[in-house]
Amino acid sequence: MAAWKEATCGGRPLLSKRVIVCLDVKDGRTTKGIRFKDNVDVGDPVDMARKYYEEGVDELVFYDITASSERRKIRIDTVRRVAEQVFIPFSVGGGISTVAEMREVLLAGAEKVSVNSAAVRNPDIITGGASLYGTQCIVLGMDVAKEDGMPCGYGVVIDGGRTRTGLDALQWAQKAEKLGAGEIVLNSIDADGTQDGYELTVTGLISRGVGIPVVASGGAGSPAHVLAVLRDAAADAALVASIVHSGAWSVPRIKAYLEENGIPVRKTY
Repeated sequence: MAAWKEATCGGRPLLSKRVIVCLDVKDGRTTKGIRFKDNVDVGDPVDMARKYYEEGVDELVFYDITASSERRKIRIDTVRRVAEQVFIPFSVGGGISTVAEMREVLLAGAEKVSVNSAAVRNPDIITGGASLYGTQCIVLGMDVAKEDGMPCGYGVVIDGGRTRTGLDALQWAQKAEKLGAGEIVLNSIDADGTQDGYELTVTGLISRGVGIPVVASGGAGSPAHVLAVLRDAAADAALVASIVHSGAWSVPRIKAYLEENGIPVRKTY
C-alpha cells in the first residue's frame, strides 16, 4: 500500500498541488489533437490509465470528447474498464446531461462527474447533482477562447469547441460556483495541444475569481509550463496530456521538477 508524504512549513502541512492526466477518448481510444482538431490515436485508455496510476499521478480525467456533439450518452463500458484499473480520484465527462446519467457514471467507478455543454444548456443540472451527490462530486468543465466583447476577454465554447455561447468565462465560473460546482477544469482552446504553455491570463482570472479549486488545462509542453500555471496563475492543479502521452515527460519527472522549484506535491513510496 502506498503512503503519501505531505510537505510542511513550520510543522503545518502545505496544500499539495495536483498533477492530473487527461484521457480524451473517441470511439473507445485515447486521442489527442491541437485546438480540438486533427486528432490522432495515442493508445488504449485502459492500459494508459493503469500506467499513469502506477507512476503516481494524483488524479485521472476521462472525457468522451464527441458524446456532446453527437448528442449521445457517454460510453459507460469504457468508463467502467478504466475505473477498474485505478485507485485514485477519477473524473468523467462527456455527454452527461441528466442527474440520472451522473448516477450511472458514479456507479461505474467515477468519483467526480464533469458537466460542460449540458451545464450551459441547463444550469440546474449542477444544483441537482450537488444536492444528491455533494459539491465535491460536481466538476464544471469549461472550454474557453479569447473573444472580443466579453467583459473578461474570454468566452465559453461548448460542443467540443464548435459552439460559442455568448457567456463570459469569469461570470459563468462564478455562477456555476453558486449553483453548487465543487471544482472547475478550465481548458483554453487557444492553447490546447500546442505544448506552448498554459493560457496564464484566463487561468489567473478564474482561479482568483472563484473560491473553489481550479484545474488548468491546455498547452502543457514542459514541467516549466506546469510550474508557471501553478505558481503564477494560482491554479490548484495542472492537467497534462500530450507531454506524457508522447513519452517526452513522465509524471514522476514532472512532480520532481515542481518539488525542486518549491511547489509541494504528493509523493508515493
